[in-house]
Amino acid sequence: MTTTVAYQGEPGSNSATAARFLYPECTELPCTGFEQALDAVTLGTADLAVIPVDNSAAGRVADVHHLLPESGLFIVAEYFLAIRFDLMGVPGSTPDDVECVRSHVHALGQCRKVLRAGGWRTLVTDDTAGAAREVAELGDPRHAALAPPAAARLHGLDVLSAGVEDDPDNTTRFVVLSREAVIAPDTGEPTMTSLFFSVRNIPSALYKALGGFASSAVNLTKIESYQAGAGLNASHFYVEIEGHPDDPRVDLALNELRFFSSEVRVLGVYPAHPHRLGGGAS
Repeated sequence: MTTTVAYQGEPGSNSATAARFLYPECTELPCTGFEQALDAVTLGTADLAVIPVDNSAAGRVADVHHLLPESGLFIVAEYFLAIRFDLMGVPGSTPDDVECVRSHVHALGQCRKVLRAGGWRTLVTDDTAGAAREVAELGDPRHAALAPPAAARLHGLDVLSAGVEDDPDNTTRFVVLSREAVIAPDTGEPTMTSLFFSVRNIPSALYKALGGFASSAVNLTKIESYQAGAGLNASHFYVEIEGHPDDPRVDLALNELRFFSSEVRVLGVYPAHPHRLGGGAS
């Protein structure tokens, strides 16, 4: 049975590339936004969603950490993708022909050096692969796109300059989301646990809630805070830790977290990607 994988963006985007690396035989379901991709899994239109959560250059992906706890979905895997951008234009064009470069705002921000050197105008688009499609549809050598290499092949564009990202180590972390929780077994291999919690609205609640991780020597790799609604309610937090809930140290830390929290939900227990161990992004 073919797995249907939803992602935000168009075919040829980095999200599509990540989905293909993870599930080579999958049926792709491109979506206009992150919420639509998550809804596709919730409603059963897709089996899984592959969603970017962090970029080494741009930081966290806006809105995703708000959507994850509310989606009702579970994280079952993570994946680190090396981000590459090519400058591409219509067949036969050259960089000297280019006057305007299109791409997503993050891609434009991650390729400032080539844009500055070219002196080109920029135009923000919803998606990097969408920018390549627009250039192909225009058929105008004055317009170029910054997009992943796959987009040039998909839309029949020429690569005018390859690998133009400012940072050669530019990497995006993706998570895979499922309707069903698939808890990785505790085999002793490196494991990540993602959590959502709300602290009690009392003094020092966050300090005390997180104290168990420090005293149990559990590494906290991420903490994101946000307010729900317009009131002054206690903050909600999304955290990621190294370790498995069945590990006695992690279990002790989680018990302390629960004592000082009004809500604690485990959003996923999944194998750590080799990139965390110095294996590099795929």
